[in-house]
Amino acid sequence: MPEFSAKDQNGTIWTAEALRGKKTVLYAYPKDSTPGCTAEACDLRDNYNRFLALGYNVLGISKDSMESHVKFAAKYALPFPLLSDPDHTLLEALGAWGEKKLYGKVSMGTLRKTFLFDEEGRCTEIIEKVDTKNHTAQILK
Repeated sequence: MPEFSAKDQNGTIWTAEALRGKKTVLYAYPKDSTPGCTAEACDLRDNYNRFLALGYNVLGISKDSMESHVKFAAKYALPFPLLSDPDHTLLEALGAWGEKKLYGKVSMGTLRKTFLFDEEGRCTEIIEKVDTKNHTAQILK
């Protein structure tokens, strides 16, 4: 896991060091309150207790502001931290920032990916083709 420091929607500062000792699911998503991102977050929310029972931290990360994360988390009762990375430093370090094509236009943005880390912070898996509605099943297969 890259070294980082990022705030969540509650203003809590998260670091790679703080996540060591537990397995971690860190999912990168493009934008709060969009259909795919909402489906993904709600699938993880609905299965959150399964992740906790298996010893996982679950965190989301996007370039959205803390204020946007506050609204998104409240609207959908998301129980896990949403990290704000407005300058996309961590997203770039993870390889979750790059070229995207939409309607023939190329732009830079967040690439939807999920990273699984072990207790020592080593990446054990990267899910690059995320099924937003069934993401828990992909992670816990």
